[in-house]
Amino acid sequence: MEHKPVGKTGISLPPVIFGTSSLGNLYTALNDKTKTAIVRECLQYVPRPVVFDTAGKYGAGMALEKLGEILGNLRVPPEDVIISNKLGWLRTPLTGPEPEFEKGVWIGINHDARQDISYDGILECMEQGNKLLGGLYKPLIVSVHDPDEYLNKTVSTKEFDKHFRDIIDAYRALMMLKSEGVAKAVGVGAKDWKTIRLIANEVDLDWVMIANSMTIYSHPKDLLEFMALLHKKGVAIINSAVFHSGFLTGGSFFDYVPIKPDTPENKAKFKWRETFFEICKKHNIDPADACVQFALTPPGVISISLNTSKPERVRTNVESVECKIPSEFWKDMIKKCLISNDYPYL
Repeated sequence: MEHKPVGKTGISLPPVIFGTSSLGNLYTALNDKTKTAIVRECLQYVPRPVVFDTAGKYGAGMALEKLGEILGNLRVPPEDVIISNKLGWLRTPLTGPEPEFEKGVWIGINHDARQDISYDGILECMEQGNKLLGGLYKPLIVSVHDPDEYLNKTVSTKEFDKHFRDIIDAYRALMMLKSEGVAKAVGVGAKDWKTIRLIANEVDLDWVMIANSMTIYSHPKDLLEFMALLHKKGVAIINSAVFHSGFLTGGSFFDYVPIKPDTPENKAKFKWRETFFEICKKHNIDPADACVQFALTPPGVISISLNTSKPERVRTNVESVECKIPSEFWKDMIKKCLISNDYPYL
């Protein structure tokens, strides 16, 4: 398993990096024994340095806290891990029976979180994140988290412009951290890839993380063209959420929202999945393997970010990155119109 460089930053990433939202109790509350087992498995199956992607939003800082605590308990040398911290959410006190920032998503957490995308806000997020990690492990990779959600809050062009200026100010703070050597690589993570494109037009990014967008289920042509441009410019691409929150492998969430076949649009998604499973069964292929391998096909994608709440899934996630999919499978997917017939990278 070969690490690939992130531009000229001096940082290289393995083909799989590990998301940590499960450490923040995404969808389910895990005990500390299970969380420790997840981190231990990640360290076992990928050559070091192992990369963990985390954020203050994950469990209102719980993921940061647990990651630092577990790495310390396992006595992992700091040089054996690279931490990516997506900044923009601050832990705040819990004032009601449940968090307000994403109801029903984070289970059993004792804090709330608020978004603060600004020059000072990003620096505060960085400081708080370092404290939650415990001081020994510090992020070398940083980004602004969910700038698309921040822009989506706007109700007018004037307000949109102000929020976009806030995002650019946040990147001024990140670039300052990079110039001081506090961080080594600056990027962006977002569910709406068009927000990434807006930012990339204004900021000299080292990497981008594209979530829910370039998948075996959805791979729009204009996104592929944008990714080709990023690759030409030397910007590393990390693909994330390639299972659409687990729906493509049999889960009941689609892009972080519970889903039922109760609308024509949702019925179409279930029909797509049903046909996908049939083709996978025909070729004896694990659906997760197909999702991961497809997500790696565009030039410029150097890593897949995978997350699990089950320690035993870590090894199979790594195997998904290393497996081979026969061409006959892709041909059947195209024949059944599950993959666009003009997709250029198969």
